Amino acid sequence: MTQRDQLTSKRPDLADICRRVREKSASYSRYHFSEQYNDFLKAFFDLAQEYDSLENYYRICVAVPLEFTGLESRLYLCDDSGNRLDLVCDSFTGVRRQPEPVTVPGPIHLSAEPYETESSYVIPIYSKPPVSRSDTDFTAPRPAQGGAMGESRIHGMYEIMPLDRLTADDKFFFVKYANRIGYNLHNRMIALQNIDHLKFINNLVMDIEHNIIVPNMYFKHLFNQLKRKIVEMENLQKRMERMAREDSENSNHLQCLKCYRALREDLFGYHRELVKHHANVSLFLESLFRREHFVRGHLVLRPKKCFVEKEVIIPQLENYRSRLEAAGITVERPRNMIDEEFPILVDVGLLAQVYANLFSNAAKYTREIIDHSGRPRKSIAYGREIVENYSGDGKRGIKFNVFSTGPPLSPEEAESIFDEGVRGRDVEKIPGTGHGLSFIKHVIEMHGGSVGYESTEEGNNFYFILPLPDVTDYDAAPGLP
Repeated sequence: MTQRDQLTSKRPDLADICRRVREKSASYSRYHFSEQYNDFLKAFFDLAQEYDSLENYYRICVAVPLEFTGLESRLYLCDDSGNRLDLVCDSFTGVRRQPEPVTVPGPIHLSAEPYETESSYVIPIYSKPPVSRSDTDFTAPRPAQGGAMGESRIHGMYEIMPLDRLTADDKFFFVKYANRIGYNLHNRMIALQNIDHLKFINNLVMDIEHNIIVPNMYFKHLFNQLKRKIVEMENLQKRMERMAREDSENSNHLQCLKCYRALREDLFGYHRELVKHHANVSLFLESLFRREHFVRGHLVLRPKKCFVEKEVIIPQLENYRSRLEAAGITVERPRNMIDEEFPILVDVGLLAQVYANLFSNAAKYTREIIDHSGRPRKSIAYGREIVENYSGDGKRGIKFNVFSTGPPLSPEEAESIFDEGVRGRDVEKIPGTGHGLSFIKHVIEMHGGSVGYESTEEGNNFYFILPLPDVTDYDAAPGLP
């Protein structure tokens, strides 16, 4: 073992990269590029870093060969369909800005390997050189035209001319040069796409705020107007009742009054449901579409004092009550949360979505079992318990549980159930994406907590643990009363 191998063996994390460095070093020795060509590549890389715009990058691709070798060149790129080549820049006139695509000369076509025309040498431009291509062998398998091999994709073709001035070494060099063009071009295109996506997202957030969140507030006004009308109906009902008492022999009055009462009660019930669902949707919109999320590129918490059962659990259970009842699922409420409720610091909107996901899963996956006393049981239960020395530094945590009856998960499922896109077995006919639990994990970990799963004799318990705040944490949290 050489001294270099001994050094590498002591750094296992770097072993693969060190091996590739040695292979590259050996390749460069075989290339044996002239000093002129080495300066050529240095100039290309330096200028590619100096200029940011895509058009200037096109100019660099044809200007460097012109200045160092006097050779002319053309840069062709695939259109969006990947089936047509467009001339985007050449060393004769620079960047082509015609509104219509420039007609590509007949001999030039998309190809997975270099080829010659009567007057030029034409080379494919890859995002990455295909793995199967060796440094000197161009007969190895290639991707189909316009296609891909692994992570390699053809972006276009590079034409260098005149052909009669190119030696075999020149052709080899320009194949390597085209590879550098392709790799840098691919990264630039991805960067520009990312910039466009970020601009779109920021504009979309402003549109959501302007066109959805702000107009959504108007519903409160409409609900208040509706409630006033319902109160007016109630006053009218009282007048009708007095009239009915004065004319008790008229059965039509009594029948109309009965229908009127039922109508008013229905309207009042609809009003309560609208207000409840509007409050829930508004909470979710506000917590998911905060501008800070998109400015910083991640969820941003707005912690406040919260009584979890009163402000989060019960409202979410109300939203899922009809679904749970339709599925024949009963809800078992704990005493300890009712009797010993105390506030913690959480982002109420995001924690509400945590419970919404847990109750949604419970409504879909809860199954009837025979309990330890021999009776059928199909139910969910929630609760909480204190965890001593939760973080290992003597501080306590609070564990929130959501239990549902049914067959337990297998150990393999339990290990990955909080991963993105993972769902349990036998769920093909149940709608879902496997995103809910991974969202829960992300939100809870942002709060400094952890998530977990426990199988029990009668079902499944999903839980999360949050650190209990100190008194000073309440004072430090923004926006606290």
